[in-house]
Amino acid sequence: MMHGAMFHMKHPQGQVWQGSSGGLARAGAGLALAIGLLGAGCSSPEDMAGATASAEAAASTGSEAVAFADNAEKDGGKREFAYAWPAEVSAIPALAESLAAERDTALAGQKSDWDTALAEFAGEDCAGCKSLSYSKEWQVVADLPRYLSLSADIYLYTGGAHGNSDFEGLVWDREAGAAIAPEAMFTSQAALQDALGEAWCYALKIEKKTRLGADFSDDGFFPCPPVSDLTLLAGSAGKAAFDRIGLIAAPYVAGSYAEGPYEVTLPVTQAVLDAVKPEYKAAFAPGK
Repeated sequence: MMHGAMFHMKHPQGQVWQGSSGGLARAGAGLALAIGLLGAGCSSPEDMAGATASAEAAASTGSEAVAFADNAEKDGGKREFAYAWPAEVSAIPALAESLAAERDTALAGQKSDWDTALAEFAGEDCAGCKSLSYSKEWQVVADLPRYLSLSADIYLYTGGAHGNSDFEGLVWDREAGAAIAPEAMFTSQAALQDALGEAWCYALKIEKKTRLGADFSDDGFFPCPPVSDLTLLAGSAGKAAFDRIGLIAAPYVAGSYAEGPYEVTLPVTQAVLDAVKPEYKAAFAPGK
């Protein structure tokens, strides 16, 4: 079995709401720190070079990264909203428009929910009851001639003791002008499970033992989840084709909230290649 350093950033665990405007800022600070650590040593030289080349290509088109924020305070409650994407997305107008539409829908929904909460808890001293927080940040996983592979870190607080993290993968097909869910490039979830399941569970077991100091993979509380419960990312070390797969288990999927998310990178093997749909075969290559 093989498992390697994750090409995706290490995601911060959901932040506990503190009843101040720093709640989302702390989540953003965690993201920034993780990005810094990724650049310092968690990525391979190929990843570093590829990310730099991708950013330079986007810059050459005059495209810029987008970091949108819309926050408000009222009647003892707060609403924090942030949505961001890199310059590589801005360089593809159709993709940028699609994400902007998603952003605007999410913001409208949050504003509506906040108005409802403010009315329901009017006059009550309960900041958590009247506060909402949402952030979504897209990052480049791999930028290939035809495909742009992205990942999103999502943080959501809707009340209670703490918020939670979630993740999303997306592949933009420049030729088709359309977005693809990474798993949609494969014949079925069953085929993905057959190709990746055993290696995923093996790597998860090692990570749990490293993180917790003992093997709790068979304790009955959080058995190894199937690949269908994970976020799948299409990555590339060689920068010519997708040659590795990232798998992310959000909090509560493979472990308790306190454990945070689990991330594993697996090379594209022959079994993985056999599971790829015919129309995407040329986009994949064996990994190391």
